[in-house]
Amino acid sequence: MLSPQPSPVSFEHLPDGLGIGVPAPRLTWTLPPGTGRQEAYELELDRSGALHRTGRVDSAEQVLVPWPGEPLAARERVTVRVRVWAAGAAEPSGWSEPSTVEAGLLGPADWAAVPVGAGWDEDPDADRRPARVRKDFRLDRPVARARLYVTAHGLYEVEINGRRVGDEALAPGWTVYPHRLRYRTHDVTAHLTQGANTIGAWLGDGWYRGRYGFDGGTRNIYGTDQSLIAQLEVTYEDGTTVTVGTDGTWTAAPGPILTSGLYEGETFDARLHDPHWARPGAPGTDWTPVRVHARDPRTLVAPQGPPVRCTEEIAPVTVTRKDDGRHLIDFGQNLVGRLRITVDGPAGTTVTLRHAEILQDGELATRPLREAHATDTLILAGDGPFTWEPRFTLHGFRYAEITGWPGDFGADAVTARVHHTDMRRTGWFECSDSLINRLHENVVWSMRGNFVDIPTDCPQRDERLGWTGDIQVFAPTASYLYDCAGMLDSWLTDVGLEQLPDGTVPWYVPVIPGEPMWTPIQPGAAWGDVATLTPWTLYQRFGDLDLLRRHHPMATAWVDLVERLAGPSRLWDTGFQLGDWLDPAAPPDDPAAGRTDRYLVATAYFAHSARHLSLAAAELGEEQDAQRYARLADEVADAFRRRYVTADGRMTSDSPTAYALGIAFGLLTEQQRGAAGERLAELVRGDDARIATGFVGTPLICDALTDTGHLDVAYRLLTQTECPSWLYPVTMGATTVWERWDSMRPDGSLNPGGMTSFNHYALGAVADWLHRVVGGITATAPGYRELTFRPLPGGGITWARTRHVTPYGAVSASWESTATGMEARLTVPDGCRATAVLPGCRPVRLGPGEHNLSSSEKATEAA
Repeated sequence: MLSPQPSPVSFEHLPDGLGIGVPAPRLTWTLPPGTGRQEAYELELDRSGALHRTGRVDSAEQVLVPWPGEPLAARERVTVRVRVWAAGAAEPSGWSEPSTVEAGLLGPADWAAVPVGAGWDEDPDADRRPARVRKDFRLDRPVARARLYVTAHGLYEVEINGRRVGDEALAPGWTVYPHRLRYRTHDVTAHLTQGANTIGAWLGDGWYRGRYGFDGGTRNIYGTDQSLIAQLEVTYEDGTTVTVGTDGTWTAAPGPILTSGLYEGETFDARLHDPHWARPGAPGTDWTPVRVHARDPRTLVAPQGPPVRCTEEIAPVTVTRKDDGRHLIDFGQNLVGRLRITVDGPAGTTVTLRHAEILQDGELATRPLREAHATDTLILAGDGPFTWEPRFTLHGFRYAEITGWPGDFGADAVTARVHHTDMRRTGWFECSDSLINRLHENVVWSMRGNFVDIPTDCPQRDERLGWTGDIQVFAPTASYLYDCAGMLDSWLTDVGLEQLPDGTVPWYVPVIPGEPMWTPIQPGAAWGDVATLTPWTLYQRFGDLDLLRRHHPMATAWVDLVERLAGPSRLWDTGFQLGDWLDPAAPPDDPAAGRTDRYLVATAYFAHSARHLSLAAAELGEEQDAQRYARLADEVADAFRRRYVTADGRMTSDSPTAYALGIAFGLLTEQQRGAAGERLAELVRGDDARIATGFVGTPLICDALTDTGHLDVAYRLLTQTECPSWLYPVTMGATTVWERWDSMRPDGSLNPGGMTSFNHYALGAVADWLHRVVGGITATAPGYRELTFRPLPGGGITWARTRHVTPYGAVSASWESTATGMEARLTVPDGCRATAVLPGCRPVRLGPGEHNLSSSEKATEAA
């Protein structure tokens, strides 16, 4: 019988090792059940039959362990196994199942392909019909292995011999294209055959040259060409190789997609579609030579995280036929994706699909979409049932309207396909309160809908941008719910690229140049602080010190900029600020006009970022910087107290956000902290526990109340159902988190503001408090290597369960109130340690494994 094995090794933060862009990828594994603590490990690398073993390495490290051998060469394939020794064990575990890592194209010299696209002239200022490109080729020997390295200027889907390659959507995603264009590696061995073969690709505008941004959007943000970059490398069974890359020998033709846009939707004319277009044989007379374009191969990079995919399909809940023949469909869930329909009708029949998040008077409420038409159109060929979904667009919707449907509408005729970055789910929460459970589910759905290659603000209107402040406040929640380390690491790389030379961090990344509302780019508190706070959050949650190191220059440049702006006073009291954005007291047409002094917010964040920069420098071994920024943080906190805290302990802005900032950011003396907590609780109670905070205050207020002894008031806030509150949208039927507390008014009318979304994760940042305080799980060392169980029940909640898959394995806490106290079942992953603090009990030290504790019994310190 085999001894227990560690998990298969994983590489970096990737779901698999194919096409990795890191020559020395770090390795992670989880321990066999019951190991307790790892004392040593041994790694085995199989490099084309040449085995290399490290021998026993005395180390407890098992997460992001350095690569133990020579760096990978481009295209090199290595199989890796690990075995471990438990503490005190004489014999090792069994070897893990093998994992394979394969390097992609690691340098510019590895690339021969060039961008190719339509060979005809196009009007760069108009809607342009997307092209398809193709290439016929022959393989004269049996194929042993084939890899396709592919990307595009715009969006692409590749077919080989009529079979689609991969399953990702909106590839290659959105990066700062002049500096970084991601390519993906596909194993296409099974797509090829000896003899005649064809490779072809659909092309779309996407973010590269499509209309994107505010007020009608900006075209051609990165270029005017729409081009494929593809390099197919085939290895024959005899070891020889052949490469088929995009070059001037490819051909192009207009495809059956007539128009396509991320905001607009897509129009497809099935009468123009030849299903055999990407198979060997004559393609027809429309195919003409491609036009060759340019791309510096030094800018081609491998992915750091998973792609966007369809992750779920949802059937209609109801279908209502209108008197004029339209069909109104409710999917019961606000989601991001697109429809797949199967329809049969006469040639030329036009079927139109429109989308919206909400209904008004029984019809689609499209005003919140602004200039995003979100309309897909199919023109039938008349040759039998046809199954179709758009390729190069996504919509945010719960409701869809279908016009022009021929014949009967069957229940299985339409499906909503949910799309988002295909991250691994890692966090769950539920409790005895069904409304809070729905709130948590809404947070999950809003994260799914807005993690579409980048972390966006909303998925439906003419925006969908990577707002820095939104993810800054939401990152703690996001990193519990999903393994988003690779995706956010990639996006933070783009934040650093878009950072101005003086240290200014843009409001959103990637930047759309020339947007009048946000040009010129100016520094802003809470949004710019993504540079310091989000890398730190990811380090704490995933234990990746290299991630913290990579983004440290960006964080330093940001804090140094704010230090210059504040000057000797240490008060950041100049310039444009969004303040406590979307405070419910702000008027609909001015979301920044909240109750809290914008410069109080700015100075508080200055201190908070300086403190975290000091902490990061200490983790990175930069002691002088750690001391310098700690002094700076102290100086800013002193200045904050002098300017914004009155002699009687009140804040100059007598608002919940002001007190929450002072408490949560550690800016107050102990005496002031107590007074601030009392005043905060008084303000909340005085407003009957209705929310009075915006993007800045909302993620902090429950912690500020909890930490100053007002847990009961925090629970009153959480469980309030009157507007504005977290649960008010739930009572109104919300299935995602809203952008505004009153996106829909109690009378059912829409908020009149021009910025009204029903899917926006920022105000759902309270879920982090649910996980830590209600559920009871808190990381106390990076990657949850050490953690604390400390559930604090209240609000009438009688039980709660939460589970999180850490880099070391699953941690869980389940508790239930009893007549005499609390019963808790806790799970600590192998390789980790924990401290449990049940209400009224002393701390108990816990090792790996499952533990049953009771606060009704005498708790003692572990030996």
